[in-house]
Amino acid sequence: QVQLVESGGGLVQAGGSLRLSCAASGRALSRYVMGWFRQAPGKERDFVAAISRNGGSTDYAESVKGRFTISRDNPKNTVHLQMNSLSPEDTAVYYCAASSAYFLPRTTGEYNYWGQGTQVTVSS
Repeated sequence: QVQLVESGGGLVQAGGSLRLSCAASGRALSRYVMGWFRQAPGKERDFVAAISRNGGSTDYAESVKGRFTISRDNPKNTVHLQMNSLSPEDTAVYYCAASSAYFLPRTTGEYNYWGQGTQVTVSS
């Protein structure tokens, strides 16, 4: 129904910035709440950020507040995650996800569709 593809991952030094993108095809992106999650080796997949259908509301994990910004461009069917002041603790595979919920979920079970992920590595 909707397919998601992440891009923009790579290697960056601590203190640097990176912008991730999520491109959607199939159903219009405006139908969904969009979220970003991340998973480091041996750890659970954790919530990073979410954004409402019209972009009017956002939610962030405490660990990224003030450093990361989620945004969306519905006419282009894209979602972005601007990541600033990166630390080695941010190293993980980052996933884009879509939800049919009418709130901003923080749990993986509330998201119906997932991208394949993009690797972000932050060196010290």
